[in-house]
Amino acid sequence: MDNITMLIGSVLIAVTVTPYVIKLKKKERKARHRFEELKVSGLQAATTMHPHINAIACIGCGSCVSACPEGDVLGVIDGKSVLVHGAKCVGHGLCAEACPVGAIQMVMASPGKSADLPILNAKFETSVPKMYIVGELGGIGLIKNAVTQGKTAVEYIPSGSSSDKGIYDVAIVGAGPAGMAAALTAQKRNLRYVVFEQGDIGGTILQYPRSKIVLTSPVELPLWGRLSLRETSKESLLEIWTKIIAKTGVHITTNEKVLDIQNQDGLFTLNTAKQECRARHIVLAIGRRGTPRKLGVPGEQLSKVTYRLIDAATYQNADVLVVGGGDSAIEAAVGLAVQGTNRVTLSYRKAEFTRIKERNARHLKEWVGKKKLQVIFNSEVSEIRPETVTLKTADGPVELKNGSVFVFAGGEMPFEFLKKIGIQFQAQLVH
Repeated sequence: MDNITMLIGSVLIAVTVTPYVIKLKKKERKARHRFEELKVSGLQAATTMHPHINAIACIGCGSCVSACPEGDVLGVIDGKSVLVHGAKCVGHGLCAEACPVGAIQMVMASPGKSADLPILNAKFETSVPKMYIVGELGGIGLIKNAVTQGKTAVEYIPSGSSSDKGIYDVAIVGAGPAGMAAALTAQKRNLRYVVFEQGDIGGTILQYPRSKIVLTSPVELPLWGRLSLRETSKESLLEIWTKIIAKTGVHITTNEKVLDIQNQDGLFTLNTAKQECRARHIVLAIGRRGTPRKLGVPGEQLSKVTYRLIDAATYQNADVLVVGGGDSAIEAAVGLAVQGTNRVTLSYRKAEFTRIKERNARHLKEWVGKKKLQVIFNSEVSEIRPETVTLKTADGPVELKNGSVFVFAGGEMPFEFLKKIGIQFQAQLVH
């Protein structure tokens, strides 16, 4: 009888467990194949905030894989979680929260590479007392996290004396997600505040190409409430930003860049090209890009040259040049080609694209095949004129008819500005 019971038990276990094991093995084979495939283009490595997995502590339960809203960033290979598609990771941090053994730590630099990050305490305060850094510059690129940091930093700031009317409680530099959250929190707390944005409302969001997904989980904004959009485009988010400003009355000074900050006896003096103001606290939400990197060629000052694409649909029957080899450049070029009537050229200084998302590579190939988009590798812009652009190539100069130039050459991280005002940095190294 005992043998029969054991046999029945074994059969039941086999029937229950075997399909599960087969399913796990299938997932592992898929993850391994994907990992090897992405290694060819370098897409398995992350370039921004991403999970670093302690292989010794990892128990291979797959909780992190299930928690990731991006789908294929993580996988389980040989019983351990592995970063499979690192380039796709946007730093949600949900994987770290889901790990039952604490084997995941969110880091900024790719494993084995250093990344200079400002030294911050738990309040996001820098090495300069009463000066805070929030958002992308501090290593957090995800909008939800940036908003949380902006709110948290301002919540620590006390209101000043009512007799000091000429001194702000806080000056906020940057009006992207972190800066906007900081401003809304300051207004909610009745703090005296001022916000300077060197560009337009939205800050770094404006540098994204059209339709780039920028909000992938709900976020709570002071004086507005919960943004329950699981996914949205840049344009939709900017629309909401405009509505928030109109509803809350939060004041943003746009197109005014802060040139210098002086600290004397715990009081900060900010200088722009137009004015000077004083504040007890500073919140820096200026992003990692800072000022867009320029090409430094004749004609770049022409109005047809821009460093972001706001709306591809506004370009019809146009001769367009996109410069760059990253995801932003390719997404912009494809977005312009999709309009159907444009003649789009993508110029890249190297011989091939090495760190682009698979989706972008697929779309690029598709539109090149349709002859709506041409790519010129090993090329650099040498001169921009009102109706043409000249590229320098290995085969000599190439002149293109042109009406618009979009430059996606990254940006200059404001290290010098920050170091000049006394902020200390640390090199983050992950082995």
